[in-house]
Amino acid sequence: MSWIGLRDSHDGWFKLDPRLTETGADRVLHRGSLVVETRISAQARPQTLLAFRRTWPMPGLFTIQALPQGGIVLVDAQGDDICHATLPLAGDVRLDILRLTYSWDSAEGWARLTLERPETDQVESVALNATLPLPVDDLNAIFAHGCNFEVDEEVVFLALSNQIEPVGPLPALTAQVPILTDRGERPAGEIRRGDVVVTDEGQRVPVLQVVKRTVPARGSFRPIRLRAPYFKLTKDIVVSPQQRLVMHGSEVEYMFGREAVLVPARHLVNDRSAFQAKGPDLVTYHHLLLPGHEAVLAAGCALESLYIGRMRRKPEAIAASILAGFDRNRLPEHAKPVWPVLKPFEAVTLATSRAA
Repeated sequence: MSWIGLRDSHDGWFKLDPRLTETGADRVLHRGSLVVETRISAQARPQTLLAFRRTWPMPGLFTIQALPQGGIVLVDAQGDDICHATLPLAGDVRLDILRLTYSWDSAEGWARLTLERPETDQVESVALNATLPLPVDDLNAIFAHGCNFEVDEEVVFLALSNQIEPVGPLPALTAQVPILTDRGERPAGEIRRGDVVVTDEGQRVPVLQVVKRTVPARGSFRPIRLRAPYFKLTKDIVVSPQQRLVMHGSEVEYMFGREAVLVPARHLVNDRSAFQAKGPDLVTYHHLLLPGHEAVLAAGCALESLYIGRMRRKPEAIAASILAGFDRNRLPEHAKPVWPVLKPFEAVTLATSRAA
């Protein structure tokens, strides 16, 4: 079991971990991750992203707030015990989506608060000075019944896992996306380490690692369906909003002065060539780690493979990511993509010109 709670502005649910009983000290969650995805207010006002009163085993308070000029502040208090952390907000984030992940392990005595900006691949973490388990009854009230808590109107969703969720690079292909290999097209979910894929430039390269992760199908995780015959697709495919397409052509050269550009799938949603997919509350994404960050062909469309930059030089970042457990010395180093990433209005302009 992993995700045990999910809530957005419409509804929510909470699935009690079967290892937890109804009485005693087991009425707390000793280990897990709490995810809050939100927008920052354009009015630069204080925002309570999540707040609730602790009810067990003694009164307390848990809050995550976004403060103008003060960043993200987390406070977890129970009796005389207080845990707190602050993350600065660098740059103008008022128009960005922020994803906050609070992970804790009270048995091991550690916790961290991580801020991710899916639109820029930015990841920042801070360790807490102490950690407290979270009461199951309070979490049940929030996620299953939608009561006894406060949340800002800009919050997109809340999610709860009983595992330490990874942060950093995310896989972005659903299992059935067909990837061109040296043996023909194969579903992304069936490709394994050591298999050979064909890049958009016709090269044959080995798959160094395969990764996958299950996440809530909400907000910046919500799947996007790209429709054929747009984007040179021979069939529809479903990807994450962060998956970037490699686009070539005369329009690209004329409009941007480059041979190719990268376009995040989220910028292409127009309810014609791309739209938000419907499905279960959870979605599992897969991806391929290639030696030089080459682009793969998915049903005829060139897609960016997993990009990890120079993470191999950062042991702590590796340990907190989906790459944890892999031999760091065997991970590749990826140079910065040579193609520019289009902004939303640029992507809309390009997509409109191609659909005309």
